[in-house]
Amino acid sequence: MTALPPPAPIREVEGIDRARFDGEIRPAGKPVVLRGLAAAWPAVEAGRRGLEATVDYLMAYNPTRPVGAIVGPPEIEGRFFYRDDLRALNFTRGNAPLGDVLNRLLRDRNIDRPYAIAVQSELISELLPGFLEANRTDLVESDIEPRLWIGNAIRVAPHYDLKENVGVVIAGRRRFTVFPPDQLANLYPGPFELTPAGTPVSMVDLVAPDLDRFPRFAEAWASAQRAELAPGDAIYLPFQWWHGVDSLDPVSAFVNYWWTDDKATFGNPYDAMLHALHTLKPLPADQRAAWQRMFDYYVFADRDPVEHLPAHAKGLLGPQTPALRAALTATLKDVLKRL
Repeated sequence: MTALPPPAPIREVEGIDRARFDGEIRPAGKPVVLRGLAAAWPAVEAGRRGLEATVDYLMAYNPTRPVGAIVGPPEIEGRFFYRDDLRALNFTRGNAPLGDVLNRLLRDRNIDRPYAIAVQSELISELLPGFLEANRTDLVESDIEPRLWIGNAIRVAPHYDLKENVGVVIAGRRRFTVFPPDQLANLYPGPFELTPAGTPVSMVDLVAPDLDRFPRFAEAWASAQRAELAPGDAIYLPFQWWHGVDSLDPVSAFVNYWWTDDKATFGNPYDAMLHALHTLKPLPADQRAAWQRMFDYYVFADRDPVEHLPAHAKGLLGPQTPALRAALTATLKDVLKRL
């Protein structure tokens, strides 16, 4: 294993408001630590008082249903990942009352190698009625549904989200290590079909990167940034930035907000990529290169690819009106029926 230098710090700001967030932070397209964003939240005040206060605060909202939980044996040392043969994950999934999960975390807090336990992505409005009214932010639209994440000292492999993300620490400390989207190849993404949480994760262990097996990771690490967040701190993660997350305390709780400005109704762009893998990847290299030029010209360029045509002749390449989108949808349905 090769020792790597510490990554650069993530930029930090304080006293952020919605105008500055929308006018400065988001357009820059880079992660930013929002220090003290939720310092006045009652949940954060409980988190500062200690683990028991955090548990008491959450349970005071009378959870309405069991939560999904993942559990890994002590041998994984908190790293939710794959088994060695990549045929399965190294943890199991189940359901339990939130109170049972929280009490287990309290019980295990003094164990050197406890079972790794996490509750992930629970809709707060469904689980803890009243929590949102007491703990809210004006930084994002009010209709964005926040989610709750709870666990002990666990490690989540670098991965990316297909949305923008603001995350708020309410208890415990969290360390974020982030990488820009252009480091995709240098992060060695894992399988599509089997993932710990949805999108592919990096196969590189940030604690002990194996540069013999993953030599390009050194280039990714050169562009990495890192920050540690305490209760009340938040982080903004732009679309598709890779982030590895380490929860550093025996009980941690986190609230996040995902959203996208994309109003498309054609489904997940992943569907288009899967179709491309099916139709384009098997082609000879010269044909793949030709199709890459076509995609660059018609899909990915910022300019209008048919600006030289009159409006009535642009057809499917014209402005995305509801009528045009309906026509594209009908065409795609016909195409997919032929597969």
